Amino acid sequence: MKATMMEYPLTLVHLLERAGEQFGAAEIVSRMPDKSLHRHTYGDFYRRTRALAESLQKAGLKRGERVGTLMWNHYAHLEAYFGIPVAGGVLHTLNIRLHPSEIAYIINHAEDRFLIVDDILLPLYEAIKSQVKVERVFVVPLTGQPIPEGYENYESLLEEATGEFTYPELEENEPAGMCYTSGTTGQPKGVVYSHRSTILHSFASALPDALGVSQADTVCAVVPMFHVNAWGLPFTCTMIGVKQVFPGPHLDPVSLLDLYEAEKVGMTAGIPTIWLGILQALNKFPGKWSLVDNLRLVVGGSAAPESLIRGLDKHGLEVRHCWGMTETSPLGSGAIIKPHLIENDEDKIYQLRATQGYSVAFVDTRIRVEDKVQPWDGESIGELEVRGPWIAASYYNHPGSEHSWSEDGWFKTGDMATIDKDGYINIVDRTKDLIKSGGEWISSVALENTLMGHPDIAEAAAIGVPHPKWQERPLVVAVPAEGKKPTVEELNDYLSTKFESWMIPDAYVFVDEIPRSSAGKFLKRALREQYKNWNWE
Repeated sequence: MKATMMEYPLTLVHLLERAGEQFGAAEIVSRMPDKSLHRHTYGDFYRRTRALAESLQKAGLKRGERVGTLMWNHYAHLEAYFGIPVAGGVLHTLNIRLHPSEIAYIINHAEDRFLIVDDILLPLYEAIKSQVKVERVFVVPLTGQPIPEGYENYESLLEEATGEFTYPELEENEPAGMCYTSGTTGQPKGVVYSHRSTILHSFASALPDALGVSQADTVCAVVPMFHVNAWGLPFTCTMIGVKQVFPGPHLDPVSLLDLYEAEKVGMTAGIPTIWLGILQALNKFPGKWSLVDNLRLVVGGSAAPESLIRGLDKHGLEVRHCWGMTETSPLGSGAIIKPHLIENDEDKIYQLRATQGYSVAFVDTRIRVEDKVQPWDGESIGELEVRGPWIAASYYNHPGSEHSWSEDGWFKTGDMATIDKDGYINIVDRTKDLIKSGGEWISSVALENTLMGHPDIAEAAAIGVPHPKWQERPLVVAVPAEGKKPTVEELNDYLSTKFESWMIPDAYVFVDEIPRSSAGKFLKRALREQYKNWNWE
């Protein structure tokens, strides 16, 4: 049968043109390093983005070549999000929180031809300059300070454009962007996103039962634009025509709350660490901020404790718990309550909201132990595997990583999980973070999230430490809440209401700070190394 639909490539060109045609008056607001606000419109964004694309082509950028960005969340980074791929290049966002040596490795591995760097991040680039091969570096003048010799002004680059830019005839499966994993288990690995996968991901994330992005919203992506493309929000918001508010480098709770209030932010997204700080600020300064009713907080990156969701609810904030990875673009699932479950008691509802939720449209999920697919009964545990049109099929130029995919093409996430009969995914741990004691498994995540519900605990990380009798026993590294001095007895009594006695930690270490990865997750590898010789006597 002859096809009846037009062949229309799914590329970012459409999103950019739509922004210019339909949403020219919508605002883009960016907080600058000096805390002033930079304001312009989608109309400005459209013109400047096309100028960037034209100028990059004039600079010699060829199809498929990478342009790296060392940038915070702001208007110029949004221009790079679209200007680089519509010129035929590949947007490569660089994680500024990685160690400089890792950043240098990633730039070289990706073979970035050009870099765009914020002027306030030039010291970071200077630290790796001698280790990388980059042809030209364009500096975004956020502070007004002179551009140092040897670098080029980003604004001057845009001024080279004539305004007569013609888009290349892009194929939807061409690469549009790439991100690297944080390298917690070896060298960082690159994931390449196509135009098609980016567009489809934007459609799915905008759905009401996913992130629920509406043109009536004002959205603030706190999750960095260098971390899995800010969870795709810059693309989704541009597609919808949403007013976008960018926090720049100011991510402390008071600065964020001030920004939310001033710009009437209705939706924001970030990792649990950010929202723990927001909750503490709201508790410390009750009534200080007048926020939009039912301000939606999308939380991902790591599991959100049930206590955090309950605490934010008390301030009228709606938490949407989501799950994803660099390899999943990243949205994979979201914890929205299905209508037939809404009549459950309050505790059950919170329990569901603290899961990773059920998979979004076009993402298939399953759990496996070796070659056996486990049932969706809420009890059977296996490794979570996923597939879909925006799930990575391989890593960029990384031979030997094929074991990360099953023989039938599903991506192995490394998360151990259950799935209940309604499809709700509950990640019990990373495979490497499960604690095996006496032949039985203990979930470090379950211990952590329960402990962080105790009023005397701000943060807690549970790890398995070698034990002469039990193979491993749980040790908890905890940060006490401000002004509190919790005791082991009190904490274990608290845990005993939810855990069997053999699951209760045998030891606690109280610290001022828990080490974190560049994505804000507890760096358990470092903790295990630090406490591997723990004396159990």
